[in-house]
Amino acid sequence: MLYEDLEDLKKKTNSKKLKKKIDAIQEALNDLCSKSGLCLLAKGKNVEKALKTVRYEEDLVKLQVELIKLQNWVFENKKRVLVIFEGRDAAGKGGAIKRFTERLNPRRYRVVALPKPTEVEAGQFYFQRYFAHLPNPGEIVFFDRSWYNRAIVEPAFGFCTEEQYDKFMQEVPEIEHALIDDGIIMIKFWFSISKKEQQKRFKERQLNPLKQWKLSPVDMKAQKMWDKITFYKEEMFSRTHTTFSPWIIVKSNDKKSARLESIRYVLSHIPYEGKEDAGTTLHPDPEIVQRYHRKSKQID
Repeated sequence: MLYEDLEDLKKKTNSKKLKKKIDAIQEALNDLCSKSGLCLLAKGKNVEKALKTVRYEEDLVKLQVELIKLQNWVFENKKRVLVIFEGRDAAGKGGAIKRFTERLNPRRYRVVALPKPTEVEAGQFYFQRYFAHLPNPGEIVFFDRSWYNRAIVEPAFGFCTEEQYDKFMQEVPEIEHALIDDGIIMIKFWFSISKKEQQKRFKERQLNPLKQWKLSPVDMKAQKMWDKITFYKEEMFSRTHTTFSPWIIVKSNDKKSARLESIRYVLSHIPYEGKEDAGTTLHPDPEIVQRYHRKSKQID
């Protein structure tokens, strides 16, 4: 009855504004009456949150279809793609990578999350252990943290010397230029999170037995070290943001929007075939994803 009443009302009115509102209501009802929407409502989610989740899931699937097309293009054309995810602890890097990869062919991508270097690795050329994981022809590699550990975490927590830090900061732009010049498509994401939101997520991890493994001794110090990490982060941006390898800032206090918009950025950045047939927009929201700029307001 409600659908019929809305249709009748739309036929009777001459107001374009009212017709748009009716269309929006009908669209919302369709989304809420889906299997996912009804499940969320049955679990006690309020209408607004349920609607947001349903639309997020629908949009995510459409974007993941595009990621499959991108992966096929990378494989068929023997391209090499490297996507780096950096950001403060609990910024949502791992969750974003999961959404990037969960529908991809597992034989054609890798996720790299390296542990603390061994004694042998600590004595090697710093970039050596990372170079071993660079993408092969036809492959996409996602770095869950990268060589940029030496730009922030290591100096902030005293895991490297000042000399090692300075050497890294001088070398990394040249090394990235060489990788890109060799044909690697590189994207560097910084997932930005507020101090308040980070604290909230840490508490959630402490209370959730399925997430407690994510907490480390370094994580527990992150709030106390906020300002020091901020200092090194700003130094990193200032010295490693280049025209050929820019930092892309993703506002990630809202995990869902950060995931969707970071996927959109990758899709918009790489010229894969079939983009024109996408079932959703591939243009990232500039309020959520933006290129780092030195005149930008404070980035967390």
